[in-house]
Amino acid sequence: MSNSQEFKKVEMATADSLRVDEALRRGASRRDLMNVLIAAGMSVAAAGAFATFAETAHAETPRRGGKIKVATNGSSATETLDPAKTLTQTDYSRAFMFYSKLTVLDETLTPQLELAEELAPSEGATVWTIKLRRDVRFHDGSPLTSADVVYSLQRHKDPALGSAMRALVGPMEEITATGPDEVRIRLSGPNADLPAIFGHQSCVIVKDGATDFRTANGTGPYKCQEFQPGVRSLAVRNTEYFKPGKPYLDAIELFGITDEQARVNALLAGDMQFIGTISPRLVPRIAAAPNLALFETKGGAYHDLVLRLDGTPGSNPDFVLAVKHMFNREQIRRAVYRGFAVIGNDQPIDPANRFHDAGLPQRPFDLDKARFHLQRSGFASQAFPIVVSPAAPNSEEIAQLLQQTGQQIGLNFRMQRVPADGYWSNHWAKHPIFFSSNPPRPSVDIAFTQYFYSKGPYNESAWRNERFDALLLEARAETDTNKRREIYGEMQRLVHDGAGICIPVFVSYLDAHVSKLKGLRPIPTGGMMGYNFAENIWLDQ
Repeated sequence: MSNSQEFKKVEMATADSLRVDEALRRGASRRDLMNVLIAAGMSVAAAGAFATFAETAHAETPRRGGKIKVATNGSSATETLDPAKTLTQTDYSRAFMFYSKLTVLDETLTPQLELAEELAPSEGATVWTIKLRRDVRFHDGSPLTSADVVYSLQRHKDPALGSAMRALVGPMEEITATGPDEVRIRLSGPNADLPAIFGHQSCVIVKDGATDFRTANGTGPYKCQEFQPGVRSLAVRNTEYFKPGKPYLDAIELFGITDEQARVNALLAGDMQFIGTISPRLVPRIAAAPNLALFETKGGAYHDLVLRLDGTPGSNPDFVLAVKHMFNREQIRRAVYRGFAVIGNDQPIDPANRFHDAGLPQRPFDLDKARFHLQRSGFASQAFPIVVSPAAPNSEEIAQLLQQTGQQIGLNFRMQRVPADGYWSNHWAKHPIFFSSNPPRPSVDIAFTQYFYSKGPYNESAWRNERFDALLLEARAETDTNKRREIYGEMQRLVHDGAGICIPVFVSYLDAHVSKLKGLRPIPTGGMMGYNFAENIWLDQ
């Protein structure tokens, strides 16, 4: 082929691409595309192949512009823009909109650099040097500096702040600015998982000295134009965002809608374009709508029944064992979650995790053992309330199954229904028996530190075990994967045997959106892309 012929071929292909792209932008159907290409002289077979390629490429190419409305599953007057106090998916979603982190977790939960340009460990991962990007500015126009990072990490240590990050930041004995764009952290002991800690949803960077969080001044993809706790927020594109081309949308209006039926109805009516937390029983309504799509995120999420061990009746080990044997896990997987779950075993590391202890014997559904331990506890024929709420997804359905089982062994569970509004601040961990909802964590160390360490901020069942605490520190310092797996295996057995949590299944996160919303991919730290959807989604208009 001559150079002129080759040039002519490229020129025609380019012209065809432009025609097809313009047709797709106008909403052309596949038949329309075929007609355009055949009219341009392409064969039917070639036109079909070209149209398929063009449709796929068009769907995968981010589009700039548009505004969407998003509904999360929580609404409360206690909502906050202070990342150290975030507690719900509504707070997490806003934190990702307005702030950035040193690292961000990908689909495999591998930390990727974000504000950090380099993370360099030394002295056996006891000392870490962080070099920052130099092209980052806060929404007020000021540049990101090492002082901002030092302040952001240090403030989590303040007990009065009540930060969920306190237990994770506590081992950072020295946090020092060693230059305008460099920070050095000295830990109390080695921790190879430090980059994953930086990817935690609460570990975002705020401006040095920030104390007023009535609005947000971050470095994130969107600026906060309006924030009304318990009502809504309005985020507008940050035109000076440091990631080229992002974000894609002009604005995101975020609402918290606690009632699941109301969220789904708002999506079906076109009032919302993206909603979080759909229970499996409502999946058929989404599937039946031609303009909607389901978004599933598989991972280590669980909705657990918690028995506080620091009061009656949870302080009685036999009562706890009786309840754990009352869970018909397969029935819960099928009836409550419609198969969108895998069987759990009263420990928080799911079967897909590389550190899952597959050798831990599965606790069976056994009414004889449940009855035996109930009789030994001395609480037979007594009634106990179980706190349920829409804020803890599917808690009422699971509680109903426990009620039915309890009747067979002489245990009366009474459901105490409380609203979603204010559940996490007013009810969570404040009752003897209640339901919780826990997202996957970036690493096993973070999961154990936050939920089962004796000083962990989310130690829901008030479990204390000195051996577990010692193993936690030992695992952090262990760089050999196989040895770390052995340590984590023992820790899972300790939780399984002694903690006051009942984890019947690990569940998928189910969200829903309009079909033209693109860019979503599962990040298994939570639903809605691990709440980091804002900078990644676009409308295929």
